[in-house]
Amino acid sequence: MRIAMWSGPRNLSTAMMYAFGNRPDFDIRDEPFYAPYLAATGLDHPMREAILSRHETDPDAVARSCREGGAPHLYMKHMPHHMLPGFPLDWAEECVNVHLIRHPARVIASYTAKREAPTLEDIGFRQQVELVERLGGLILDSFDIRADPEAAMKALCREIGLPFDERMLSWPAGPRKQDGVWASHWYGAVHASTGFAGAEGALPALDQEAAALCAQAMPFYETLRDRRLHF
Repeated sequence: MRIAMWSGPRNLSTAMMYAFGNRPDFDIRDEPFYAPYLAATGLDHPMREAILSRHETDPDAVARSCREGGAPHLYMKHMPHHMLPGFPLDWAEECVNVHLIRHPARVIASYTAKREAPTLEDIGFRQQVELVERLGGLILDSFDIRADPEAAMKALCREIGLPFDERMLSWPAGPRKQDGVWASHWYGAVHASTGFAGAEGALPALDQEAAALCAQAMPFYETLRDRRLHF
């Protein structure tokens, strides 16, 4: 089985990657199209030069690698906005596609703590709707997962035909060898964790600019949330 897990930034995506990575039957890929995305766009992201020097920047080579895996199964963490026009996507048509979503207010509040002034293109909601329309697949809301991780992971495994493994619910603290080089900037909270964080509280307060971005993203989020997996 090859799973393509699609998620915008500042979601539960790294915790989900660690959950699957804690199983002995999965090989893991962490955002393999990030370096090609940065190389093609020229965007100034944190650790840009390290990412470009340490990771494959050719999207065709990355696409070929997405068809390979050394374990019985392959789990790939992807971001929708990394898939620029012209980047190969046919490999994903052969995958089990799962789409992870989170309320835009939570995404934006978390993102701006790490990188200033995100745009709608940076947070991937529009691109995620387009991917769902093209690839289909399951939709999970991180709010639901955090409210009941065991029920969520059992439901996901059941839907994709994968036996559930209790090791998906907890993992040792610290980084993983599969982490991208960007982990030192973005993954601090999950490196300190040993499992899924608890249920989320009230939505964060946003300033005027962030609230305007949230309003742009909400129609895309609501389209996806209406189609999410219930468990």
